[in-house]
Amino acid sequence: MNSEHPIFHIDPTPTLPTRQCRFMARVMGWAMSYGNYLIGLLVWWKSDWFIAIGALLLGFIVFGILRSKLRNDSIPPAQRETPYTDYAIATWYMARNHCITLPKE
Repeated sequence: MNSEHPIFHIDPTPTLPTRQCRFMARVMGWAMSYGNYLIGLLVWWKSDWFIAIGALLLGFIVFGILRSKLRNDSIPPAQRETPYTDYAIATWYMARNHCITLPKE
């Protein structure tokens, strides 16, 4: 009987090849991190503060769903439980779907 444990391999976050891909990943990471605050401020500026609080809370839900969809679409299944920053999720997504530096699984 084999008593050796399988080695768990974690792929590093990919590096993007072009400056345009890195810029798009950075913008996506900032949008996922601070987009709901920006939407809340814009709603507050155009409307009432009570509606802005509701938009901010709704933004947390919407951006959380967006973040989880991008995470499940791009990060390998063995590493999905590993905590990643928003920029790392955007880098994985850009590398898998737009900049094509990794093979799809």
